[in-house]
Amino acid sequence: MSELNEALAAWGATDSRFIKGRENAVYEITLPGARAALRLHRVGYQSEAAIRSELIWMTGVAEAGLSVPAPIPALSGETVVTLSTGRLATVVSWVDGAPIGASGEPLPGSPADQVQVFHAVGREIARLHNVTDAMTLPDGFERHAWDIDGLLGDDPFWGRFWENPTLTADERALILRARAVAHDRLTVFQDCGGDIGLIHADALRENVFLDGDSVTLIDFDDAGFGFRMYDLAVLMSQNEGLPNSAALQDAAIAGYRSARPLPDDAVALLPMFIMLRRFASMGWIVPRVQPGEDWDRVYADRAVAAARRFLG
Repeated sequence: MSELNEALAAWGATDSRFIKGRENAVYEITLPGARAALRLHRVGYQSEAAIRSELIWMTGVAEAGLSVPAPIPALSGETVVTLSTGRLATVVSWVDGAPIGASGEPLPGSPADQVQVFHAVGREIARLHNVTDAMTLPDGFERHAWDIDGLLGDDPFWGRFWENPTLTADERALILRARAVAHDRLTVFQDCGGDIGLIHADALRENVFLDGDSVTLIDFDDAGFGFRMYDLAVLMSQNEGLPNSAALQDAAIAGYRSARPLPDDAVALLPMFIMLRRFASMGWIVPRVQPGEDWDRVYADRAVAAARRFLG
């Protein structure tokens, strides 16, 4: 029996439709009376304990009134099922609506519409941080860290980005210099009370759904403990170079501030946090690039450009 058919049987699903395979293999499935999303998790990326913790967090966030996918137990009652191959499978509730955009494509809507959307998304990220701070996480809760070590340490969570094989010697030296400066600034920010806690860490356009006025964050696979500014940086990272990038950033910050305090000194570090996302992505792509593709170089170009801007 294939992994897909085994997972479908575990939840009593009647059919499936492949959606994407970027990190996990995701399928739309039909359960009795409801659509849902089946995830066959990337082998070796998250442990069973970490996935269970992700689902615990999503459950708490949903119970607090935010619109997020809710875990659906298998017929056995388990929220995480280990398939015969050892691969892990989970199912979450279906999310209506559509993504606010896609990477590399023009944002839909007028500039005024786009500002309104980013204000709403900024507010939703703040609400996520608020309800998370009010939660009591259980013993054994396990997620990775987007802290200083997770972003800039000797072994960052998404890989030693400065070892991207497409970097020239001069580019690598530039990246390492920016890494050192950012490490110092991030340390000062943390020591001065920078906001840290559970974050989504992947609020890209594709992971933010809009259904009428309702904003839903999906795909919590990369969620972990880290700097709250990183969530806003990920949101803004796909807007660099747009003529209204500054307006979208101002809208997201205003939306965030409508629900949660955000000091000016934190906002001033947003370009640095965008660069940190560029660094992380440059490391992330290396083991995932397929033969004949040049995405490792594309991600390197973005990171190098961000480092140059950061260092002035």
